[in-house]
Parts: sequence; structure tokens; C-alpha cells
Amino acid sequence: MTGPEIATLTATEMVRLFRSRDLSPVEAAEAVLARADRLQPDLNCFYALDRAGALAAAAASERRWAAGQPFGRIDGVPVTVKENVALAGFRQPSGTRAKHDVAPAEVDGPVAARLKESGAVIAGITVMPDYGMLSSGVSSLHGITRSPWNRSWTVGGSSGGAGAAAAAGIGPLHTGSDIGGSLRLPASWLGLVTLKPSFGRIPLDPPYMGRVAGPITRTTEDAALMMEAMAAPDLRDYTSLDHQVIDWTALELPRGQGVQGLQVAFHLDGGAGLPTDPEVAASVGRAVRHFADAGADLTEIPPPMTAEYLDRLDLFLRVRSLADYEVLPPERQAMVLDFIREWVLAGQGVPGTEVLRAYQSVQDLRRTTVLATAPFDLVLSPVAPVAAFPAEWPMPSNDPETSLAHIAYTAPYNFSEQPAASVNCGFTSDGRPIGLQIAGRRFDDLGVLRATRWYEQTRPADAVPAWPF
Repeated sequence: MTGPEIATLTATEMVRLFRSRDLSPVEAAEAVLARADRLQPDLNCFYALDRAGALAAAAASERRWAAGQPFGRIDGVPVTVKENVALAGFRQPSGTRAKHDVAPAEVDGPVAARLKESGAVIAGITVMPDYGMLSSGVSSLHGITRSPWNRSWTVGGSSGGAGAAAAAGIGPLHTGSDIGGSLRLPASWLGLVTLKPSFGRIPLDPPYMGRVAGPITRTTEDAALMMEAMAAPDLRDYTSLDHQVIDWTALELPRGQGVQGLQVAFHLDGGAGLPTDPEVAASVGRAVRHFADAGADLTEIPPPMTAEYLDRLDLFLRVRSLADYEVLPPERQAMVLDFIREWVLAGQGVPGTEVLRAYQSVQDLRRTTVLATAPFDLVLSPVAPVAAFPAEWPMPSNDPETSLAHIAYTAPYNFSEQPAASVNCGFTSDGRPIGLQIAGRRFDDLGVLRATRWYEQTRPADAVPAWPF
């Protein structure tokens, strides 16, 4: 087996080969690092690689496998962490030149700590756009991250570096975060699998309303392995859920009947923002019919999002980001990406009472989403109204005034705290991937993964990604 072949193995395949001694964790780490070196100039998906740390961790894993004592089900598997995840010894500039020289982290954050405890080998840190507030790979610090499918297409964001690395086969396991779609949008535009878990399932430091961490991978099985490693409480996250015994690898739907009898809702209209591209609606509509043909009970519902909710959410997030921007000295403010600066400054002068009304609107969106989806086991929809846009554009509309016009499908589940996955369901006529969003009730993360796995295994052949390299 050659180095490039090793680097593109799934985590499930790697672990099987570790167990049989046909592959060592050191060989896997070396292959992934070599592939990263080769593709980084073309894709620009890494902020840093940790060669010394990765090879030392891989050697320790190799010894554990030799002794028959691996730490967990991803022991020895190469992973990456997103730039906003604290990794001891590395900076967290959050994608912006304004923070390029921030002090390195002294300790691992919860995500990195859980991965290390499971024996995973952290190979590198993936890039993100300024402050994670863009759905693209455009950064004042890093430049432009490009899609392995086509260098002229966006990778999405803000977990765009992680998505690009996953789609390029630079190792099997990658972490991202999501406050309005930052896991699901890259997954949709790159043909990947992700799960935005229930709020609090994976601890963060610091936590924030609607923000979660999660896996971004090529397969549902690999996403489940990552969930098993990362989903554990941490005292640094005062919102993290209590420990629950969940067999994340039990991905078969109950009763052996697939989705037959499940109550499944769907909507092909976002309710606000950009109109849904007909090709996107057609692909997701075909996926909805696939569920119906397999025996699911389908009900069309109105979208949870409205124009007022989206406008109020946009205002709330502008003012939130303005608070980060205004603490910077003028020379640092000038380093922030122009698009972000223009979007943020529109929040200046907004009265506190108006911000509180915007906050209450977000809570109303939460209530509306929970009530609308509660009768159903699953809700199907597009992830985004459009497929991948030009890599140079910060957002699908390329206009700060309508910066969040594409998150009508994804954002409701951040603030309702419900799990939502993305899995590829087709392609546009010019080959751009299209993601199906599968959402579920809060805390039913495993149910969402099971449905995602079922669709992944039964979807039409022309919806299965043929990875670019």
C-alpha cells in the first residue's frame, strides 16, 4: 500500500489494519503529513502541521497496539483540529490578521483533549475565515482556501480548511465548529458527511449560544467514531451535557426496517434569504422521495425561518462581532477583512433595547423550530439554497448587506439546539455537490446519524461522491 493510498483510507479501515498489524500508526501519520505537504500549496487548508507531535503520538499508539491496549476506537488515526480549537503550543488567531501574533495556547481545549485521550494523532490545524463569520475560505490571514473538486469553487466555511482537507483525503478525521452552518455548509459544498450535534454534546471553551463542535468526514461511520471520542463533559464548558452511555457505532436503524414507519417532515423552501436553486431543490426532492419509497411517512411543513427572524439574527450577530472588533486598537481593526469590517460596522449605534429585541427574536426562532419539528422523527431539507460559489467570494451573495441570506435552512437548528447532519444527495449539472440536511429531535444525535448512514448506504449511485484525488 502506497503513502497516498494510506492517507485516503477511512478511519474504520485504518483501525482494522492497525489491529491486523498490516499498517502502523506511524506509517499512517507519515502518509498524511506527506499528502498535506503536497497539497497545501494548491488548496491552502492548513494553518500549521505538527510533525513532531504527530509522529511522537503515532509512535506511542503503535506501542499500545502492539500491547493490545489501544485507548479507543480511533487510537493512532490522524486527525486535524480547527484553528479556533486550543492546542497547547499553538496560536489561535481565528483566521484574522488582527490576531496573527496572539499568544500560543498553554493547555489543550476540550476538543483537543478528548481526541488525545482517545489516542488520536493530531496532525495539524486547519484554517478558517476571519472570526469564523464567513461561509467561505476567505481570510485576511491565510488568503483563499480552494476546493479539491475545482480550484475556482469555494470550500464553504467557517470550517472550510477542515472540509478541504477531508475532501482531499488528507487523513480521515477532521473537526470543525458551527454557529449558523459552519460544519454543514462546507460538507454540503464538498460532498462530505457531518453532524452538528445537540448543543452541549461536545464541550467547548468558552461556550456560546448556538455554537457547537463536530466531525467532518467522508463517511458516517467515521463521523460516529469522532463523536464517540469527543462527546464527554468538561468542567470548562458549563453548558456541556452530563455523561451519557451511547454506542455511537450502533448505526443500524431499529427493527431492521430502515426508515419504514418513521415520521419524516420536509421542506424545500428556506423561508427567507436567497431563493433555492432549482437544481438544489430537485436533488433534495429526489432524496425526500427516496425516504418515502422506503416506507417513511412524509409530511411537508413550512420552514421555521422567516424574513424577520433572519434579519434579527443578522443584527444580533453583527453586534456580537462588533464587540470583538471594537476592543482592537485602530491599527488592528485595519487588518480585519474588509467584508467583515463592513458587515460589523453596520451594528454600530444600535440601541441596547434593539439588541435585546433581536435576542428575543432568536429565542422565538428556537421555540418555533422546536414546535414545528417536534411531531417528527426527522426533518429533511437542503443544507443551503445554492451550490458552491466562486472561491474568491466571502459569502454566496458577495454582499455584506445580505451576508447571512444563505443560512435559513441551517441556523434554526443551532438555536433550537437540535442535531442536524449533512450528506451528499446529488450534483449540479456542472458537478458541484449538493447536501441533504437531516435534522432530528434534541439529544437524538444517534438517530440522526443512523438515518444519515441509511441514506448514505442506499442513495442512488449518481449521488455518491467520486473523490477528486
